[in-house]
Amino acid sequence: MESSPTAPAAAVHTAPRTDVSQDQGKFRIHFNFPGRAVPDHEDHGYGPLATVVESFLDPGTLIGMHQHRDEEIISWVPGGVMRHEDRQGNEMVVDAESLLVMGAGEGVWHAEETLPSDPPLRMLQIFVRPPERGLEPTIQHEPIPAAVIGEWRHLFGPREAGAPLTVRNEVDLYDAQLEEGAELSLPARPGRHTYLYVFEGAVELAESSLAATESALVADDRTETIRAREPTALVAFSIDPDAPVTRHGTIGR
Repeated sequence: MESSPTAPAAAVHTAPRTDVSQDQGKFRIHFNFPGRAVPDHEDHGYGPLATVVESFLDPGTLIGMHQHRDEEIISWVPGGVMRHEDRQGNEMVVDAESLLVMGAGEGVWHAEETLPSDPPLRMLQIFVRPPERGLEPTIQHEPIPAAVIGEWRHLFGPREAGAPLTVRNEVDLYDAQLEEGAELSLPARPGRHTYLYVFEGAVELAESSLAATESALVADDRTETIRAREPTALVAFSIDPDAPVTRHGTIGR
């Protein structure tokens, strides 16, 4: 178990679209590293939030069985479907009405697929660092509340947070849909910092503008207001930057 680096002085740091990508033809991924938004930050992640991966799967794409260890993998699918299969015998369909949280722990094998009849898929896969290595593998696939335009929807958090799904560290995920001109305060909490990722649309935050696939890190627990410049979908992570973590995950590290 390791301690996360102490967060820098209070500031709002913005980041352009990531340039860390892999193109595997019908499967394409773009890695967003929240820690890289902060100048001189020694970690590509930020506390327990390791990376947020924008993933594209064309119809008829199979990502065969592969292993993950020592990380929590969350699949957020705002449209279309992602079909999950694992060696524990689970077969699940993840879509806009559900969320998948896979706690890899000491090791899990799984596959992901879209059928030829499925629409093109664009989703986020989120990698959370657990507090220690070798935890028991877990899997959660649960329905999530219907989205309410202009409000944050709480999707996951630590067990005591009361979210529909849980992760094994101090990070919460919220998503929201905003109409043009709408304003919404970030889900700030005492002692927590906030990482914001714009999935679609564009927003204003503090003195900055963020377009689709751009992000910002609020490196203290201040309350900031975002304003949508056009119809927007976005996610926000509330993070304890000093939570103990292990950096031995297959992807997140």
